[in-house]
Amino acid sequence: MIRLILVGILLLLSLTFFLQNQEQEVTLRYLFGFKSASMHIYKPILSSFVVGLLIASILLFPSWVRVRIELRRKTKALQEAEADLERLRQVIAKTPRQPGRRDADESPHD
Repeated sequence: MIRLILVGILLLLSLTFFLQNQEQEVTLRYLFGFKSASMHIYKPILSSFVVGLLIASILLFPSWVRVRIELRRKTKALQEAEADLERLRQVIAKTPRQPGRRDADESPHD
């Protein structure tokens, strides 16, 4: 929940920055002396922000998938263990007690 709030605050601050700097113009200089035409400053900043979000999403996606697969495996193993436990409880409930033996939960002083 905290992460979601922080992302929301970051997006709001970015949006405020973009709206406040709509008039500012910039000329970008690339390698080997290439230049771009003048453009508003918020465009390259917004595009780099979006590219950063895409790269972060791509880098985090494999670990997210791995965690989901592991969670699914553990959930399935837990369900199988619970089914085995229930079957054992039913088998124990169906077996007749021998008259001379005490159950584990009975105390010897009864």
